[in-house]
Amino acid sequence: MPQSYTELQQLARDAVIHTLPLYEMARMRAATCPRRDRAGHFAGDGPDSTLRWVNHLIHTRELLGPQHRQVVTPNNDTLYTNAWLDLSREPVVIDVPDFNGRYYVLGLLDAYTNPFGYIGSRTTGTQAGKFLLHGPAWHGAVPEGMHAVACATNAVWMIGRLLVDGEADLPAVHALQDAIALNRIDGSPAAFPFDVSMQPREHLGDARRFAEIVNWMLADNAPSVAEARLMRRFAEVGIGAGLTATATQLDILAGALTDVLKDLAEPQASDMGGGWAMSVDVRESYGTNYLQRALVARNYIGALGVQEAMYIIADRDGDNAPLDGRHAYRLDFALDNLPEVGAFWSLTMYDKGDCMLVPNEIARYSLGDRSPSLARGPDGSLTLHLSAQPPSDAAQQGNWLPAPAGPFYVALRLYVPQPSHLDRTYRYPAIARVREAS
Repeated sequence: MPQSYTELQQLARDAVIHTLPLYEMARMRAATCPRRDRAGHFAGDGPDSTLRWVNHLIHTRELLGPQHRQVVTPNNDTLYTNAWLDLSREPVVIDVPDFNGRYYVLGLLDAYTNPFGYIGSRTTGTQAGKFLLHGPAWHGAVPEGMHAVACATNAVWMIGRLLVDGEADLPAVHALQDAIALNRIDGSPAAFPFDVSMQPREHLGDARRFAEIVNWMLADNAPSVAEARLMRRFAEVGIGAGLTATATQLDILAGALTDVLKDLAEPQASDMGGGWAMSVDVRESYGTNYLQRALVARNYIGALGVQEAMYIIADRDGDNAPLDGRHAYRLDFALDNLPEVGAFWSLTMYDKGDCMLVPNEIARYSLGDRSPSLARGPDGSLTLHLSAQPPSDAAQQGNWLPAPAGPFYVALRLYVPQPSHLDRTYRYPAIARVREAS
């Protein structure tokens, strides 16, 4: 049925919100999939090809510091082991070694960024295992000794985090990374060249490229049955598997894309008190909350579900004033109000200007329940000190988290958060200013 221009504008807005995660996943895959395998072989005919190796493991070998600037708000607690999987041909078997009680997680995101599955300490334990991941069209027999993991889309991003207890622990974690394998059912390597159809430097903004990439992704990654019913109407604005948007449709999509991106860039309100905010609140699926799904895909892509990890951010003190390292602050955890986690927690410092870790002479970027320098109060409470200059009291310096000499924010990461965090009854202490700018 023909629609008015205003109705088409709203339809285009809905189309962008529903399908933006597909574009962002395709863009991230193009940016992070390796051009070469470990033997140095290009997936295509040279560095300009859009062929990349999929079903291929990518390891980081260093704990991230201020010198690493590829990712904003980086994690300083774990090493990453990632892989982009394509299950359109056949399943992929993930072989993991015995982690011997060490915390790890291999999080699984579908093409719509739903964090639908986990392999690791919380869900499958830390013992060795083989996990067969298969796409929606596969109905074969699962070999004995393998655990089947059904995936809603053929494109899957596996995002692994392996806990590291400082630099001295790196060799042990490297050995665990090297023992993880991606194979076919017959045991042969699963990697193959895949055309990602994008260059890594592409950025969201051009309506034609948005429609091309989204329609290409839809052809191999169909939405759920319920969402598919909603998305059929998007054909009127040029969005759908196999479609090519017309000039008129692209004009409408361009306006919608601009408006949606502007909305997603707006600061998010905090309902947690004390300046704290949680930007990602999802479990296995976003369900019908398509706007939040688009928000996370745009600003926090790769986030795990809250039952695995929660990321609580503060950029203001208890009086709602912006945090600034020229002041001194304290964060007080009472004995009966320490973060409650099944794995570990940490507080990490970031420069507000570039969202990166803060260089400092003692190379301390985070503090948490595994930090050997932390000292408790006589009553078992824990106080953390945040400022650019170290506390004058030497007894407090082990609890000092260095800040930049300007605006900053902190992230409280909770791995395997317990019920008080998940049900929102935990009382997050406010960051209190104790000294004016020096």
